[in-house]
Amino acid sequence: MATTGTKSSRFDAADDELVKRAVEVRAHAYSPYSKILVGAALRAADGRIFTGCNVENASFGMTWCAERTAIVKAVSEGAREYTAMAITTSLPHALMPCGACRQVLFEFAPNLRIIVAGADGTRYETFLEDLLPEAFGPSDLSQ
Repeated sequence: MATTGTKSSRFDAADDELVKRAVEVRAHAYSPYSKILVGAALRAADGRIFTGCNVENASFGMTWCAERTAIVKAVSEGAREYTAMAITTSLPHALMPCGACRQVLFEFAPNLRIIVAGADGTRYETFLEDLLPEAFGPSDLSQ
């Protein structure tokens, strides 16, 4: 199991709701190739929750991850600030976001708190800045 973060028991009711929403949307995943269902729930600073699931494609490079689905939905609904994201998987163990998702999330929420959970219920907490240290971001384009 490749996880970075802290196994924690200090999750609160708001975290439970975020994980619950990620589990619910995971059921909608389209993953005929990997057979791994992933759900994500993103909490905006205003309290709204945006969800997404993975959508695979026969042209593997065109696959869309749950995390990116959730953030694109949030942006399209006008949310631009985020506090936390829960990511759940159908595998027994938790999975961290891929590199592409880390980069997209960094664009909007470099300090994002991330909760990952496997189907066995084990949860880990980490922060995006720990998963993508010294990231390239919007400020790097300033001249």
